[in-house]
Amino acid sequence: MSDFWGLSDGTNAADTGNSYEVPGGGPMEPIPADSRVMAMIDEAKWASRDNANYLSLRWTVLAPEEYKNRKIFHKLWITDAEPNATDENKIKRKRDNARRMAAVIDNNTGGNIVAKGAVPTDDKMGLHWTNKPMVIGLAIWEAADKDNPKIKKKGNWVRSIDDKSVGVYVAPEAPKAPVQPKAPTPVTLDDDIPF
Repeated sequence: MSDFWGLSDGTNAADTGNSYEVPGGGPMEPIPADSRVMAMIDEAKWASRDNANYLSLRWTVLAPEEYKNRKIFHKLWITDAEPNATDENKIKRKRDNARRMAAVIDNNTGGNIVAKGAVPTDDKMGLHWTNKPMVIGLAIWEAADKDNPKIKKKGNWVRSIDDKSVGVYVAPEAPKAPVQPKAPTPVTLDDDIPF
């Protein structure tokens, strides 16, 4: 058998069987809120949900080292409203924020799309926006799992975008709520004290 399937411990991957789970797998904790990380877009394309179009960006964290290669998914509702949105003022504000973020991304990567007044296409975004480091500020989203509402999912969302000269900063984790000590169990004293 070729050495391709050999493992670092001298065993062979072919002997793994029919099931395998990466050790330590499971949900990762998000990067702490208010952190700023160096990242680059490695995928930029138009996508849709319920016939509403948005820009779908995937960021890869470059620094700090403890979060290197993490992926952050970013939706920019530039043309259509998010399907669940109903408040017109919030829709307009969200659209304006998304357009500003797209313009900042373009400015940080050479300004090739905004300068022409062009609508970003998959090809243009792939050519101009990808593989160019920037600093992104992060926040945390939390939502109930669609299949099991008792389970809470959480992750990061992109709150800000800056050029790469802005420093990287990992915010301290929010302190956990202190565990409230249980109230002491009341003691009842009877008249039958044994002394």
